[in-house]
Amino acid sequence: MGRTATDLALNVFRILETGDAALAAEVIGDDFHNREAAVAPPACSIPGPAGVLASSAWMRSAFSGLRFPVLGTASGDNQVWVRLRMQGRHAGAFVRYDQGKLDQIVPPTGQEIDFEQIHVLDIRDGKVIRHEAVRDDITMLGQLGVFPPNPAVGLRMVGWRVSGRASREAAAVARRADEAARLIDRSAAPQR
Repeated sequence: MGRTATDLALNVFRILETGDAALAAEVIGDDFHNREAAVAPPACSIPGPAGVLASSAWMRSAFSGLRFPVLGTASGDNQVWVRLRMQGRHAGAFVRYDQGKLDQIVPPTGQEIDFEQIHVLDIRDGKVIRHEAVRDDITMLGQLGVFPPNPAVGLRMVGWRVSGRASREAAAVARRADEAARLIDRSAAPQR
């Protein structure tokens, strides 16, 4: 039995939670485009399943126990809308990029995040081919103590920049995203 458009769309979030390369190869189109990858490591902008796997690695490197409980869905005309919450514990550096370079880094705070998002996914020929989102990032940044600024978090952010740790962590996160993107090549290879 085939998967519905909603099933396909929801599988994107399973991939983000788990980094499942086989599932990514199965449900993500080769021409997949993620509009939200502009603030992510460069590998997240790779078309197709590789970019989704890179996005998964990027998010999971910052948030342990990453999960996306679904609040509701709607679909029509090869498009699925998903309302959900992003939840997890901020256990690693959360890195934002601008044109592939470090823009902002939030050192791990140990804080739980729980905020709402709406995602729009386009489906064609049984594959997800496009993603865009509206997220409540202000709530997430508030939960992390970044906005409004928490002095302790702000000092750690500055300390990481001055010491060079921010650059090292950003490079490590980008490497993990690159490695995850390469998983798709291995998952598609014939098994011996």
